[in-house]
Amino acid sequence: MQTVTVKRTIHAPIEKVFDLLSDHANYKLFPGITDSKLLREGKPDKNGVGALRRVETPRIWFEEEVTAFERPRRFDYRITKTSLPLEHQGGRIELQSTAEGTVVTWSSTVGFKVPLVGGLITKLMAPTLGKAFAVMLKDTERRLAA
Repeated sequence: MQTVTVKRTIHAPIEKVFDLLSDHANYKLFPGITDSKLLREGKPDKNGVGALRRVETPRIWFEEEVTAFERPRRFDYRITKTSLPLEHQGGRIELQSTAEGTVVTWSSTVGFKVPLVGGLITKLMAPTLGKAFAVMLKDTERRLAA
């Protein structure tokens, strides 16, 4: 297992950043994501605790369940199904309001379940996952600045 963490300051209010990142409907607007669906509503918000979301890219799909939802500071999720041989211990997006906007820290702990080479694949794929998080956060800032 390996934890990937990306941190970025987004020059926008914390509420707007949280709303954009926590709403499943916005995911299909991010580069590389072709579709995002809400399979089960959560509480107290439709994207809150218990929400089950499906995200698709041209190559992979995954379903994630929201496990914590604290507007506007944090939400956690865990991938429960995926087209990859992936084990996911959990992910967290934390937001902190600052004078410059909102500091977002996105972390996720993953491992590939492949006999003999799973550890190596995990190590090689971690930077790709980090890059995907960074692209989504950069795009979040671009959209909120527009």
